[in-house]
Amino acid sequence: MQSSTGNEKKTDKIADFVQKNRKAIFGILGVILVLFAGVIVYLSLDAYFQKKAIGEVEELNARFTDLRFELEDDSSADVNDLLDSLKAFAQGRKGFAGGRAWALMAQIYGARKEWSEAENAWRASAKAAPKTYLAPAALFNAAVSAEEQGKLEQAIELFEECVSHPFDYPAAVRAQFSIGRLNEQLGNTTAAIEAYRVVLIRWPNITVWANLAHSRIAALESR
Repeated sequence: MQSSTGNEKKTDKIADFVQKNRKAIFGILGVILVLFAGVIVYLSLDAYFQKKAIGEVEELNARFTDLRFELEDDSSADVNDLLDSLKAFAQGRKGFAGGRAWALMAQIYGARKEWSEAENAWRASAKAAPKTYLAPAALFNAAVSAEEQGKLEQAIELFEECVSHPFDYPAAVRAQFSIGRLNEQLGNTTAAIEAYRVVLIRWPNITVWANLAHSRIAALESR
C-alpha cells in the first residue's frame, strides 16, 4: 500500500512538473522535430546531388574516352576544352565525383608529360575522395609523377601514404618496393633494406615482388 502511494506521489510530481513547464517542453520537442526534419532533407538533397554529380563526371569520362588518342597533343582544342570542363567541375567538389574529375585531368597531364601538373591533380584527387578506392591509386600515381620530376623524397612520402591508406590497393606491394628502390637511389641503405623487408613480411606470397625484395636485400647486405 505504501509502495502504491509512493508511485502515485511520483506520478503527481511528474504531472505537476509537465504542467508548469509545458511551454518549454513543447518548445524543445518542436526544435528537435525541426532539426530531425532538417537532417532528413539534407541527406535527401545530398544523395540527389551526389548522384547528379556522378552522372556529370561520367559524361566527362565519356568525352575523355573518345579523345584518348589525342591526349598527348597539347594543341588539341577538344582536349583543352575537356580540361577546362574538368577544372570547372572539380573545383571545390568533394567525394567520388570530384576525385574522378581530378584523376581524369591528371591522366591528361601525364599523357602530355606535364608531371608537375599531373602530380598536383593526383594529389587533389586523393584529397577530394579520401574514403574511396580512388585515393590510394591517386597517391601512387602522384608518387610516380613526383619521381618523374626527380623529387625522390616526395615520391617516397607519397608511396608511404599509398601503402598506409586504409582502403586496400592492389599495387600497394609495388609502392612498398618502390620505397626501397628510391631509398637505394638516395643512398639510404638502411631505409631501403627496411622497406624491402616490409615487402617480405606483408606480401610473402606475391612471389615476383618477394623474390625481388630478397635479391635487393642480399645485394645491399653484401656490400
